Amino acid sequence: METTQFKRILFGGDYNPDQWPKEVWYKDMQLLTKADINEATINVFSWALLQPAEDKYDFSMLDDIIQLLTENHFEIVLATSTAALPAWMVKNYPDVARTDFEGRHHRFGGRHNACPNSPTFQKYSRRLAAKLAERYGQLTNVVCWHVSNEYGGQCYCDNCASAFRVWLRDRYNDDIKQLNEAWNANFWSHTFYNWDEIFPPNDLSDAIGPDNATLAGLAIDYRRFMSDSILHNFTDERDAIRDYDATTPITTNLMGTFKDLDYFKWAKEMDLVSWDNYPAYNTPASYTAMCHDLMRGLKNGAPFMLMEQTPSQQNWQPYNSLKRPGQMRSMSYQAMAHGADTIQYFQLRQSRGATEKFHGAVIGHADTDQTRVFRETATLGKELAKLGTQTLGARTPAKVAIIFDWENYWALEYSSGPNVLLKYVDQIHRYYAAFYRQNVSVDFIPTDLTADEMATYDLIVAPVLYMVKPGVADALKTYVKNGGHFVTTFMSGIVDEHDNVYIGGYPGPLRDLLGVWVEEFDALPPEQSNQVIFNDGETSQCNLLCDVIHLEGAEELAKYGSGEFYANSPVVTTHQFGQGTAVYVGTQLVDAGLDHVVEKLIDQLQLTHYQTPNDVELTRRQVAGSTFYFLVNNTGHSTTVDLPIEGVDLLSQKLIPSGNLAVEPFDVKIIKASTAV
Repeated sequence: METTQFKRILFGGDYNPDQWPKEVWYKDMQLLTKADINEATINVFSWALLQPAEDKYDFSMLDDIIQLLTENHFEIVLATSTAALPAWMVKNYPDVARTDFEGRHHRFGGRHNACPNSPTFQKYSRRLAAKLAERYGQLTNVVCWHVSNEYGGQCYCDNCASAFRVWLRDRYNDDIKQLNEAWNANFWSHTFYNWDEIFPPNDLSDAIGPDNATLAGLAIDYRRFMSDSILHNFTDERDAIRDYDATTPITTNLMGTFKDLDYFKWAKEMDLVSWDNYPAYNTPASYTAMCHDLMRGLKNGAPFMLMEQTPSQQNWQPYNSLKRPGQMRSMSYQAMAHGADTIQYFQLRQSRGATEKFHGAVIGHADTDQTRVFRETATLGKELAKLGTQTLGARTPAKVAIIFDWENYWALEYSSGPNVLLKYVDQIHRYYAAFYRQNVSVDFIPTDLTADEMATYDLIVAPVLYMVKPGVADALKTYVKNGGHFVTTFMSGIVDEHDNVYIGGYPGPLRDLLGVWVEEFDALPPEQSNQVIFNDGETSQCNLLCDVIHLEGAEELAKYGSGEFYANSPVVTTHQFGQGTAVYVGTQLVDAGLDHVVEKLIDQLQLTHYQTPNDVELTRRQVAGSTFYFLVNNTGHSTTVDLPIEGVDLLSQKLIPSGNLAVEPFDVKIIKASTAV
């Protein structure tokens, strides 16, 4: 499915009436309707209620909840309840519980607590999903299925070990010699002679702490295997639903840059993407925007569901600050600006006990509509109702793409060296933020696109493309040769899909594309930096890693300043390759230096961009010949924007002329442009 295909903007969120007596339900209907909430996500953690014993199912309370929501004209996102096990199952079938990294087999408790390779869990989760679909799948107001909840985690039990060996035999063509070669298993006498000698890389076996392992190839393969195993849980339930409901879209809520699961692979099995947005009090607005764009990119630019956000504060972060007045509204519209077709919360009514009792909600512990949070929610609800369907299905016209690859993420961070501060998502965000500061739209793409698919973009950026898998370098070369433009950085082209180094000089298979040879790289401690001098006279600083680069056809754009033995050698280069160019950045530039590189690229490629004050963003979405500009002030202070377009603000219904526009703290405009820029 290419769009969310909802008939209106879903405005609602997680609702747990099973935690409350029925008289509270009726009050909730009055309050939520008053706030123009039109959707409820239900049944997320109700397995114990639905199946109180192995041979007994009870849907009577869920029947009542669905009937009440239907009578009050709510759309329903119906979850399958399989994210937390019932106690009887763990008691009767201990294999359903996970074994953790330290080798401890867990007892009943928590959530996300099922071993993905437990035959017991697989049987009962499929059965529950099927029974729910059989009972409720034909209801017209069930508009989406929500399988499990926030999948993640790892298991290292004997069932997983056995399944891992089967997975490996398939991956390596039942040839253990091939596996030994892939893992470079001669290292530390790790040669395997039989498949049953292989164990998951936890604290009892091959791990060197949670983020390192003796054989990185083994550890990365276990990451791949565990992502596939948990994905199989999702597809099991999805297929069980499809036996009774052939059309209602099916999703599960993802979590942005979450490390455990290969979301590009997952998205291929999902009808639409949904995700949960929980930034901290000090999360940059650019990072939140990046996560939205990544979620949009998982389905080739299709709109996504904002399945969860908090209307006020979280409960599980170190500092759970309140959203300031107007901030919840601006963050909701920021999600829409980057591709959301729904605005949903966790949660609609605040819990009275247990671990989430201080997690914010539309209806708080005060149990009244006379709260700031409720009033702000109701105001947003009325705005969304007036907005109607105008923006549904709209796409983002991006000409810049950033490669995000989970296998690269795992491999880079399993690496022993060169610098403990080198983190994949941080490097991705640095480059994203440089384009964000120029209001340049960005898509996120996987590594498995063809050169023709890449040709949609004028520029592709691949920070720290450490792992270059088969076919990737060839596709990038064809893309650039045909006129595309490519940027990559230090720690790129280093290893193959098994984490074995490409011999012959860095950046391995990208060497001829980039026209450079990297002899070695210097890891800098936090207190140290080097100077960078650009050819046009601009100067900046760099840190973290410094490549020692030799030119092999590339031209120098910047060099190191004095202070190290590699002073005056190239640090930023460009290489003409066919009809296109490839830029290499051999260090971590500070923001000013990175902005300088990006601004030059924007000018060279004539990319659409807009100048706005810091953290005030201007983004575009397009649908059916209309262009909508979302102007979002992500800050708590007033500012002025030089608006490059004019049109009608859909929220105020006022004409907004081009030129200087005063913008209040956390203010939002959705401008339907008279003419696109």
